[in-house]
Amino acid sequence: MVGSYLFTESEELIAIFSLHDLNFSFTQTCSTPLIQGLSMDVRAGEFVSLIGISGSGKSTLLKLIAGLLAPLSGDIRIHGEKVQYRLGKAAYMPQKDLLLPWRTVLDNCLLPWELNQQPNRGDKKDFITKIQVALKQFGLDNHEQSYPNELSGGMRQRVALLRTLLTGQDLLLLDEPFGSLDAMTKREMHRWLLEIWEDLKKTVLFITHDLEEAILLSDRIYIMAKDSTQGVEEIIVDLPRPRHYEMNYNPQFIQLRRDLERQLHEKTTF
Repeated sequence: MVGSYLFTESEELIAIFSLHDLNFSFTQTCSTPLIQGLSMDVRAGEFVSLIGISGSGKSTLLKLIAGLLAPLSGDIRIHGEKVQYRLGKAAYMPQKDLLLPWRTVLDNCLLPWELNQQPNRGDKKDFITKIQVALKQFGLDNHEQSYPNELSGGMRQRVALLRTLLTGQDLLLLDEPFGSLDAMTKREMHRWLLEIWEDLKKTVLFITHDLEEAILLSDRIYIMAKDSTQGVEEIIVDLPRPRHYEMNYNPQFIQLRRDLERQLHEKTTF
């Protein structure tokens, strides 16, 4: 097993989520589905990235797992059980942060509590205390009453990710969360995300177009092909943790990048 955590035999056998022979098309009459015969799995505590050219179905796949779209056929299993209604079973963060501009950082982070209609959602004051503790951990304790337009791009992404984490789900679906950030801010966000992930032991499925980002963050990488009938190619990132940017110059890192670039090219050209 590659990664930061050791798993018991039962944890290895049952993935936190798995896909089997998944098929999806935006129209019933489409002769070539966007996603066709796709199978993959992610185990508890893993950081797994999806890469592939635009239009290969990466964002659509996350929406399928999150329950925002329904497959034409195939199984989506969460904790080993086939789940038809998946909304709320995973925490989903789209490409844009979608912070509500009229709400403060604190009030944006309150949304998971407000949208939770379960009788055991807990007291609002307790949830606010939880947010305040988390804001300090995220380096945002001085911005509790700030509005989104008063924050930098990196800060907005931290707030958006914190709001995602506050749903309480173990599985995080992150769709290019750092794609719009400059290189230096992205580097800082990588360091910060790895610290948070290793501390909270969440499971992450992460979309990116940045090959070095995928290698630096991931335990495994799935390459989605231009032709959906080719399925996905898996690459195991056998690098020690904790990870840091000096690894980018490591011969093993450089070779992994070459292998990834070659396989991506093979999967996306004819």
